[in-house]
Amino acid sequence: MVKQPLTDDPQDSASPEADRHTARFATYFHIHLVSDSTGETLNAMARAVCARFTDILPIEHIYALVRSIRQLDRALEEIAGAPGVVMHTIIDPNLRSALEEGCRKLDMPCIAALDPVVSAMSRYLGAKISTRVGAQHALNNDYFDRIEALDYAIAHDDGQGGQDLTQADVILVGVSRTSKTPTCIYLAHRGVRAANVPLVPGRPPPEQLFELKNTLIVGLMTTPERLIQIRRNRLLSLKENRESDYIDTDSVRAEIIAARRLFEKNGWPIIDVTRRSVEETAAAIINLLSGGRGQVEVLG
Repeated sequence: MVKQPLTDDPQDSASPEADRHTARFATYFHIHLVSDSTGETLNAMARAVCARFTDILPIEHIYALVRSIRQLDRALEEIAGAPGVVMHTIIDPNLRSALEEGCRKLDMPCIAALDPVVSAMSRYLGAKISTRVGAQHALNNDYFDRIEALDYAIAHDDGQGGQDLTQADVILVGVSRTSKTPTCIYLAHRGVRAANVPLVPGRPPPEQLFELKNTLIVGLMTTPERLIQIRRNRLLSLKENRESDYIDTDSVRAEIIAARRLFEKNGWPIIDVTRRSVEETAAAIINLLSGGRGQVEVLG
């Protein structure tokens, strides 16, 4: 376990407050995630748990598709070389026993992440627990719906495929660099067909956008300062140093004002993405898909 101070300010150590809190460190620790499937569920759970602790920085080690003793032995060798916490979603009883015994010998905690929830659900339903590995990743209708939604999002990114907007569950509208594309891709992984339409200065949005009757249209907003920062970084990544209206403060502010007026005029819900992650924006959109759409709702 490595400890690293969070501040290098010499004045902090000289203050009375610093004397009372001299042990303010960031704790790095190893967390080993062992799964007999893709490890996606386990990884999400581990991150959610670690986020509940301040000044804690996990070093993740992921062992996916562990379905044999040989694979498990290799994982245990790596675990032994980086002591920490072991979380798993292993279903096979023999592999579970081997993993738990290996962790016991290494004197490491071994946590069966899904067991409490699965056991509680089994007691409530009075149903037998399935031992099928990777059941949540079955090639069923939900799976193929997600694939179709992903294909749709790619085909309708940045205003493409405008003639096919009627098939969208949701259409995201916003100025450049308001996270429209990554939000659409994330929604697609949740089975939501999402298209996005950019608002370009001097170019009107497609007429079909205003003719849709039963499709949720959401406006994405951000602050001018944040938008300029993101756009500058984008230009730097493209090695473009010339000044332009794309990052001019007055021009960007005018873009945002025009976008908000468009959203409010058409009664489209508005989501402020300034301090939202893509996941949070997508969650807000899913909530809108599940509830009322009639009024302008400013989220964030």
